[in-house]
Amino acid sequence: MSGDAEQVAAVARTLVQGATPLGRTLAVAESLTGGLVAAAITAVPGASAVFRGSVTAYATEAKASVLGVDPDLLARVGAVDPEVARQMAVGVRRLFGAELGLATTGVAGPAEQDGKPVGLVYIACAFGDFAPVAMELRLDGDREQIRARTVVRTLSLALSTFGH
Repeated sequence: MSGDAEQVAAVARTLVQGATPLGRTLAVAESLTGGLVAAAITAVPGASAVFRGSVTAYATEAKASVLGVDPDLLARVGAVDPEVARQMAVGVRRLFGAELGLATTGVAGPAEQDGKPVGLVYIACAFGDFAPVAMELRLDGDREQIRARTVVRTLSLALSTFGH
């Protein structure tokens, strides 16, 4: 197992083990990670106590039609934007009735997208009655490394949101 894969597994395990006794639930909306966040969570035994579901909205149109991201926003700024990430997190939380909604959107490469550079990533969470929060990441590495590091940061965001 590579260093990134080991870190993904460790953070996912910590998240599931910490959230389970608290009765916390989460759902994930993914774009550039293509289901890797959900796969990391569901690889942990007992994840069904925490994980409600996920949407891989890889196509920009799916972000609007499935997750409820404002189509005018998408037309204006593209899919790689902090507000798009926030709206994805809110949409997946609502869709699955989860306490926490997580989202990933960005450019993993090999080439830039809509003028946005490789390694530009936004992750977001929507939790409780709090305003949804997005974080900008500037990640180095190849496509696989950018995606794995996005997973780690997204799972870490969930951990910090749940207070671990």
